[in-house]
This record gives sequence, structure tokens and C-alpha cells, in this order.
Amino acid sequence: MRVRGTAVLLALALGVLLGSPWCYADEDYGAGMETPAQRDARMKWWREARFGMFIHWNVSCVPGGVYHGKHNRFVGEWIMHDEKISMVEYWSYARQFNPVKFDAEKWVLLAKEAGMKYIVFTAKHHDGFAMYPSRFSAWNIVDATRFKRDPIKELSAACRKHGLRLGLYYSQAMDWNNPGAAVPGGIWDKAQAGDMDEYLRKVSIPQLQEILTRYGKISVLWFDTSYDMDRRRADMVRSVLKLQPGIIINDRLGGGYPGDAASPEGEIPPDGMPGRDFETCMTLNDTWGYKSTDQNWKPRKVLLEHLVDLTSKGGNYLLDVGPDPEGLIPEPAVKRLKQVGEWTKVNGEAIFGASASPFKKQLPWGRCTKKVDNAGATLYFHVFQWPADGKLVVPGLTNPVETAYLLADPGKQPLQTANDAAGVTVNVPAAAPDQDISVVVVRVKGKIDIAGQG
Repeated sequence: MRVRGTAVLLALALGVLLGSPWCYADEDYGAGMETPAQRDARMKWWREARFGMFIHWNVSCVPGGVYHGKHNRFVGEWIMHDEKISMVEYWSYARQFNPVKFDAEKWVLLAKEAGMKYIVFTAKHHDGFAMYPSRFSAWNIVDATRFKRDPIKELSAACRKHGLRLGLYYSQAMDWNNPGAAVPGGIWDKAQAGDMDEYLRKVSIPQLQEILTRYGKISVLWFDTSYDMDRRRADMVRSVLKLQPGIIINDRLGGGYPGDAASPEGEIPPDGMPGRDFETCMTLNDTWGYKSTDQNWKPRKVLLEHLVDLTSKGGNYLLDVGPDPEGLIPEPAVKRLKQVGEWTKVNGEAIFGASASPFKKQLPWGRCTKKVDNAGATLYFHVFQWPADGKLVVPGLTNPVETAYLLADPGKQPLQTANDAAGVTVNVPAAAPDQDISVVVVRVKGKIDIAGQG
């Protein structure tokens, strides 16, 4: 993982050049043509889920960001590349990798407690280490370590048991330990030399076939990255997607394919991405994989603001954890995910299954999400700054209000409201129900009408 900056804008431009918006009709994971209705049906669960767990875990957790006593200043999972570690030396880390405390069910239950609806796990990251027993490279968790277990198999079973969707991350192009693959900046070890097409034919594509056929339903395939992936090579890789009908892919395959969803990294588009499904991936601290020296953990309030902001813009939030060499998710990460779960348990209705805000301008005190039906709409106002005077003003809203209440109030006691030229004013209690973000529910009649939006 690296922050890609302008990649999303480039993808937008490419979509225009290729024809129809984002080329949805041509996407359909290599299985033919797809109508808008078919696409909507395929994307329905993902659009309603809103919140997922990203898991970066592989051999890089052993050095944990420290190389011969030096604290690497970059993200932990890129240490082989950043320190130019030879293949022979890097393979020695695998002999130290024995995560006997790994418990797939605990990971899945933690994700579920946080309110997450799906998991995306690194089947193979850029160091080429397969986190499952692969027949096409001995550089895998069974053949190269003492662990001798298949984490993907165990995660798949735990996800099925507890009702979460499983997705897999796979670095299709970049690989620093299987010869011939893409290496940004060029190889530093002659053992990495080889032919890219041969790597795709003998390692990448066969491994994709393995992970798409061994573990039952795979809901998401998260490619990363598109180095040296022209259209021809992308088509070679894309051919395997038919093994999982209905699978959702991101925009990092390469070859001009936009995928089903954009994947901005570490940032939330200021205005969302109207007309485009997107999912922002972010870290809990400053790195994706485990890094022992990184203790810069984001507070609950920031995590909740990200979740709410993304939902209000029609996006998903893929929040990352980096387990340690023993197979444990670091305790500060566990603590924060449980804190987020305390909020989603009370306020999840305003996130899961909700769609983007109808307000073109950001509300001065927070964000809005909505659920629309034939009779009207339920507006969820996520209040970041609770009004000191007890009056929450919703600017421009002209609809008659049926009812208003605090989502945290199990009795749904009505709050007084008033319509005037400024919009709708909701009289709220002096104290906010939640220390970080409280949700005020306003049910309105008819089609949402906001003055001044055209």
C-alpha cells in the first residue's frame, strides 16, 4: 500500500476516454454484458455495508519496521523494498514467523463488534508471500514457515459462521520474491530478474485461480497495484474473475479497467464521487502492516468522523489492522474498534443501509445520511458540534416534519420542531447523548426538498 495521490483523477479521465461512464457495461468481471439493474443487484450488499476491516498481515510483521536496529521511516509492509533487503535475507524472516496465537474467530468477532460487515485479507502482498498453501510458489505460509496452517481457510469458516463477507487482497503485478514481477524503481537483487508475462502465467494467475476456488464465496477481490499492467496483461488476469460470479473488484487492476469501485487511499474525497461507488481505505495508526515503532493511534472521534463523513458522501470505509508476529491484533487497535462498536451498536441504523446526504453543501455542525421510501425520507443528522443553545438548525429543509427524536433514545421521545424561512429547527436536550457524535433523526413527508439547491 502507498498513497496514490492523483490516481483517482486519472481513472476518471480514463473512464471518459473509454466511453460510457466508468465503462460499467464493459466491466462485468469478464462474463459478458451487465445492465444497470444487474449491476445494482450485484453491488447492493456492498453499498449497504458501509464499513469493512482491512487486514495487512504477512512476513513483514517479523521485522516490524526495524532493520538491523534501524527504524524504517516508511510503512511496515514495504520494508523489503525500502531497505533493499535481498531475497535470501528476507526469506529468513519466514523461519521466525510462527503466529500460534492467531485466532480467526476472534478477529471476525472483533470486526463484527465494531459494526463491520466484511473483511478484506491480504492473500498476497507486494513481498509475494502467499498467506495460504500455494502450489505455484514455495514462498507461502505452509512451505516456508513452522506455522503449517491456512489463515484464509480459517477466516473463511469464521466469516461464514458469523455472517460477514470475505474479500481477498492480491498484489497481481508487484512481487519482490517471485522473479519477473513488477518492481518499482527496478530490481536490487539479481534473483528478482525475469519475464513479467511468465510471472503472470506461472504465479499470479494460477494463485488467483487458487484463492478464487478454494474458499467458497469470495465477495471482493482487492487488486494492488497496476505497475506494468497494460491492457493485454490486465485481460490475462481479468479472465479468472469468472470463477466467482458476482465478485466486486476495485480500480487497481490496470489496463484502463475502472473496476466496480474507486479506492482512494488515506483520504476522503471532499465532495465524494457522485455517480461512482468508492471505498476509502485508512489505517488505525500510520502504517498498514504491523510496525512496532508506530504508536500514533487515531482516537475514537476521528474514526467515527471518517465513518460518518464517508457514508454521507456515499462511500465505504475500509479500516485497516496490522496483526503482529504472534497473530494478535495490537491491543490499541482492539480498544479503538470496540469503542467504535459501542457507537455503531446505538447508531448503526444511520450508517448501515443509509445513502448519501441530500445537502449539496456540508452542514455547519455535522453530516447527514438518509433512507428514502415512497412516503418520504428519514434523515439522520450526525452532530459533531452539539448546539449550546439547544437549537439544531437544518438549513434549507422545507419538508413538513412528521417526527424527530434522538437515535440513542430507545423510547423515541418526540423532539419539538419548527419550520421557518431558514429551514427546520429541532429543539434538542442541553447535553449530547454521545461525547463524540450524536444522531438526531428527522422523518419528513414527501420528496426531499432543500431550498437553494435547484
